Amino acid sequence: MNAAIVSICEERPGDHSAVYTLVQDAFAPMPYAGGDEQDLINVLRDKGKLTLALVAELNQVVVGHIAFSIARAVDSKRLVWALGPVAVAPDLQGLGIGARLIEQGLQRARAAGVVACVLTGNPDYYHRFGFELAPDNVPPQESAEFFMLKTLADEALIGPIRFDPAFY
Repeated sequence: MNAAIVSICEERPGDHSAVYTLVQDAFAPMPYAGGDEQDLINVLRDKGKLTLALVAELNQVVVGHIAFSIARAVDSKRLVWALGPVAVAPDLQGLGIGARLIEQGLQRARAAGVVACVLTGNPDYYHRFGFELAPDNVPPQESAEFFMLKTLADEALIGPIRFDPAFY
């Protein structure tokens, strides 16, 4: 299967159930997963905190999803988004679908005036998208070993960046 035949579009209300199941299935075998990633997306969506949600579709079936939400920097005048979770159907992982979701999401974030995106994730994976460990910006609830930042503008962020309270 070629990831190029997968279409990427904004999540629609009719996708919510499929996204829930997809995220649950994608994270179930992951030892680092909390098991509530699908619930987090629902909470962010219900509270109007999702700034962007994209789905990957193959033959009109949702096979991937990425969520972005507002994150807060010490200087709250600058727009920062949190990336995640990102999920791909287990049988389609490793084919580039997640990468396409991340790349398109970051392009849309930049176009929206976002100055940086943050996430907690595997540095080996996210380095390829320009994310770097950010020990000076890690929130108290997160691990400096996995907290990462990608700047999208020529602006330095000072101090901890906080995820939406729904993450906790």
